[in-house]
Amino acid sequence: MALRQSNNSAVVIGSSGGLGHGFVTSLAESNRFDRIYALSRMKNRSFPTSVQWCPVDLENEEAIDAAATTVKEGGVPITLIIVATGTLHAGDALQPEKTWRTQTQNAFNRNFLINTIGPALIAKHFLRLLDHQKRSIFAALSARVGSISDNRLGGWHAYRASKAALNMLIRNYAIELTYKNPLAVCVGLHPGTVDTALSKPFQSNVPVEQLFTPKFAASRLLNVLYTLKPENSGKVFAWDGKVVPE
Repeated sequence: MALRQSNNSAVVIGSSGGLGHGFVTSLAESNRFDRIYALSRMKNRSFPTSVQWCPVDLENEEAIDAAATTVKEGGVPITLIIVATGTLHAGDALQPEKTWRTQTQNAFNRNFLINTIGPALIAKHFLRLLDHQKRSIFAALSARVGSISDNRLGGWHAYRASKAALNMLIRNYAIELTYKNPLAVCVGLHPGTVDTALSKPFQSNVPVEQLFTPKFAASRLLNVLYTLKPENSGKVFAWDGKVVPE
């Protein structure tokens, strides 16, 4: 099912990151949307002329609300919102835990702030902008390691927990969205291992064919989104279209 409809726009939050930039450029090349909004804390990327950049700070709800107001004032109905933000590490100060003995309050605070609370506040201020008369999509980057039933290795406690919590929020939003628009879709996305700063320290054991460029991963995820139906809402989908276990 194609998403292309007249008079519609797309929003990408986290457009300065590798995958976020991949989404923006892929959307611009697709010609499916009349307007594309690229939101990030700083404009440190070059975008096509069809893309409008807006500032947003995931750690500041007032900034999120202001960004939503700017997008709304654009006057073009929103049919696609992608939250392409996330954190996993920050040098020696923040690394995925290999054992419960290395858990820290800082790691949990940071992971939940960026991976769970940030997307939740984005949903609070942006879900109301989705066109309630057309098929519309809200998608947020999740991760396979957020799956509880698929957890075979343990570890990465704060990151796993923050993504599992995000998956629960996605299910909640999917239920609530159906009351406003039965055609709406709300899902999480697992991009695989993408060659970005987030995955850089963990790429050594990844086969070359399983390490994706941001543009490739974004294109594959967009293709998945374009095929989803309302009955798929509330789930997490991988780049290959398969459902990630809960």
